[in-house]
Amino acid sequence: MSASKNIEAAAEDIASDVRGVLASKDLDSVPHIKALRQRIDTKLAIARELAAEKSRLAAKKAREAASATNAYAHDEPWQIAAGALAVGVLVGLLLGRR
Repeated sequence: MSASKNIEAAAEDIASDVRGVLASKDLDSVPHIKALRQRIDTKLAIARELAAEKSRLAAKKAREAASATNAYAHDEPWQIAAGALAVGVLVGLLLGRR
């Protein structure tokens, strides 16, 4: 499960807990509870919208980074191969010392 899905699930859990407390029949006699319920619902809707937008933005940036990496790997294959060789030699030397 992704981090954004975890955040959304946690927010939904909190929202349902708050709604459960505010839905208590004992609180119906308090005049400010209805306004409080509306404010909470409005702010939760805004928070959900912001979380969804941040998730879309992060996914877009990840796609752009993957595309740039793919283009670089296709444009400069020998540099990628040389880097992989250098890392392999370094790991081999470190393992050979043991």
